[in-house]
Amino acid sequence: MVNNYGIDIWSDDNFIIEDGLAKINFDCKPTLISIVKDIRKQDFKGPLLLRFPHITKKQINTLFDVFNASINEYNYKGTFNAVFPLKVNQLPNFIHPLVQEGKKFNYGLEAGSKAELIIAMTYNNLGSPITVNGFKDKEMIHLGFIAKEMGHNITLIIEGLNELEMIIEVLKETKLACPNIGLRVRLHSGGSGLWAKSGGINSKFGLTSTEILEAYELMEENDIVDSLTMIHFHIGSAMNSIKPLKKALRESGHIYAELKNLGANNLSSINIGGGLAVEYNAYERTRFYSLSEFANDVIFTLKDIAKQKGVDEPNIFTESGRFISAASTVLITPVLELFSSEYELDHLKLKETNPPLIQELYDLHRDMTKKTAYEYMHDSIDHMESLLTLFDLGYIDLQDRSNAEILTHQIIKKAISLLQIDDYGELKKLDENIQEKYLLNFSLFQSLPDYWGIDQEFPIMPITHLNENPTRSASLWDITCDSDGEIPFDLKKPLYLHDVNLNKEDYFLGFFNVGAYQDTLGMKHNLFSHPTEVNIVFKDGKVVLEKILESQKIIDILEDIDYDTDEIKNILSKNLKPDIYKDLQKYLNENSYLKTIWSYYE
Repeated sequence: MVNNYGIDIWSDDNFIIEDGLAKINFDCKPTLISIVKDIRKQDFKGPLLLRFPHITKKQINTLFDVFNASINEYNYKGTFNAVFPLKVNQLPNFIHPLVQEGKKFNYGLEAGSKAELIIAMTYNNLGSPITVNGFKDKEMIHLGFIAKEMGHNITLIIEGLNELEMIIEVLKETKLACPNIGLRVRLHSGGSGLWAKSGGINSKFGLTSTEILEAYELMEENDIVDSLTMIHFHIGSAMNSIKPLKKALRESGHIYAELKNLGANNLSSINIGGGLAVEYNAYERTRFYSLSEFANDVIFTLKDIAKQKGVDEPNIFTESGRFISAASTVLITPVLELFSSEYELDHLKLKETNPPLIQELYDLHRDMTKKTAYEYMHDSIDHMESLLTLFDLGYIDLQDRSNAEILTHQIIKKAISLLQIDDYGELKKLDENIQEKYLLNFSLFQSLPDYWGIDQEFPIMPITHLNENPTRSASLWDITCDSDGEIPFDLKKPLYLHDVNLNKEDYFLGFFNVGAYQDTLGMKHNLFSHPTEVNIVFKDGKVVLEKILESQKIIDILEDIDYDTDEIKNILSKNLKPDIYKDLQKYLNENSYLKTIWSYYE
């Protein structure tokens, strides 16, 4: 049985498998391996972060098209609007294409810090919305006023009454026009999924009902009620069920209507936050709704409440970042080593006279057939245990032990090759030795921090050999010296990979849906930098590599963590001959990921 690695679940037709190769399902449908080879020809040999702006474009278009179709179906009077939350991915290689594509939809940006707000003020299309969430000090609020002065359509979302008080202070001090004001409401309704705690009555952000009324009175007293244009809620990221959203919509819809009836005449929008889930699971579907169902529920519910309360149907804003960004980025990692390589038969050194159990292992390996595979493999594991006991007691020597390990491994390997993958899933329950360890040239802490931090799953698939039966249950090891830098084999969600000879061919793994959060959350554990980044674009039916950003040099990483690099060079240069120091300088200016190791494979 050939494994498709759940591509029908998580890919959304962005990637396909044809002729045993992973392909991009767009334009000329290039293979991922061909892109990797083109990049490697330019001497970028380490892990690669491939960004596909056309997927970002597809997601933006899909989001607006589906919501606008629902608006037309229900004859909804409000408009659909969206902003991308910069916290999800702030990097320019992602943001610049997003802003360019979003212009036709008036797609905006959401900022949660001063630095993010500066990005939005600089690159957002003028007139497209900017929303500002999170805790704000007076300086950040002042930045919002400056953005308004620049002509930006900016809304400051108030998280607490003190922020509203600071808006009033800045208004009085600067005499500048007041930005739009939004109120984040703390709903009783909670979300679903891994991040459900970000919503509900005990969430970190938002105003209670009492605080909403106090905020409205404060705006009345200072004559800025006309600046109140939006209420905002967020019940959790990556919601796997739509049911909690319906409840939150009803709650927020009634708050909107009550404020309208109080006299908030310019209140015109409900921002429903993020929450659209992405399929990360390669084994079963975890999102139990479609985008169309999501949009229809939003439109129908808010239309119904507006009719009940006799108010205008609100404009709808969303801040779904994961849905827009996750699928657009793929991490490609080379396999450097298989840890079974030391158990190949060419390392076997049998004696003229071997211990009986060693001879039996040799006979098992020689005589195994498909019919005897299970039995002989069980016998080999039992023999190995006995031989280890004999070694501990001093009855066999180190060469005997080495021969036993090699033969046992080879028997297991031969059994796997004779049996089908379904059978092999049962074999794994018998012994840990059946597992293969794949050493990958990347840092899990740098490239997949959510896996290490919150057990986030990511689809994993080799980009070649996809017409061959994978026979090795795989544990993945990164090149950090941390034992946590591992994705262990999981019987409930097993990853099977291919038995390859790395001396004769390359083998690459792809980690998919890594475009949300992983880039800026990545850490410099062991002082590895980010992988080399490349934007993959299509022009006239051809693949074009754009905006190649090489991983950092070692000396630059040291400077990033505040070392005095001139001091480092001066100290290292002492007591070294000039030609030796020249060699040292070469390494200081080398890329931080293993690069020279590739000369062994090429």
